[in-house]
This record gives sequence, structure tokens and C-alpha cells, in this order.
Amino acid sequence: MPKKRRVFIPPKRTPPGPPTGEVVTRPAALSINTSALEGRPGLAVGDRVRILGSGLYAGEIAVIERIAGGVVPAASVRTEAGRSRTVRTIDLEPVGPGQLTPGPTADTGPGD
Repeated sequence: MPKKRRVFIPPKRTPPGPPTGEVVTRPAALSINTSALEGRPGLAVGDRVRILGSGLYAGEIAVIERIAGGVVPAASVRTEAGRSRTVRTIDLEPVGPGQLTPGPTADTGPGD
């Protein structure tokens, strides 16, 4: 019976890490909004709110359907268009019952 061959594992081709004295920072480091941990007080199920921040539904009026507590409080909302999504409560702004989705106003125009 022939002798079993030894498995050859080639050395890694990746370069070694940075020297220990050098500080490495990522070019796209992000910052965390720590005020989101507290949430926005005064929100309740059934309240009309405006979605703040950036994203698909930013600026739309919605109704709170459910509030979920946790590390970062969130609320499930349904927009006036019928779409549903979960939003951090810090990104919700209470609006009055008669306010509509913001649009162009009469006092702004190209001649101003």
C-alpha cells in the first residue's frame, strides 16, 4: 500500500495588517443619533404624524397603527396613500387633524 500524500496548503497572499502604531479610520464612518434611544414623547396610536428624515416616505402624513418599545422605540404607520412601514419615533412629527401633505404655496414662485 502506497504512503499517503501530505496535503500542501499554500501561504496566504494577502498583505499583513497595518503597523500597530498607525490609526486606521474608515473613509465612510457613520455617526449614530443617540437621541433616537429616547424616542419622541407624546405619541399615541391613532395620532396623525409627518415622517421626517430621509427615505421613501419622507414628508408624508401617516397615522400611527402600533407603537413598539425597545432599545430604539419605533411605530408602525400607514401613510395616506395606504402604504405601511416601521419608523423610529424620533423621525415622527405630530401634525394637526386638518394639515395636509406639504405642497407648493401661493406666495412662492419663479418671480420671487
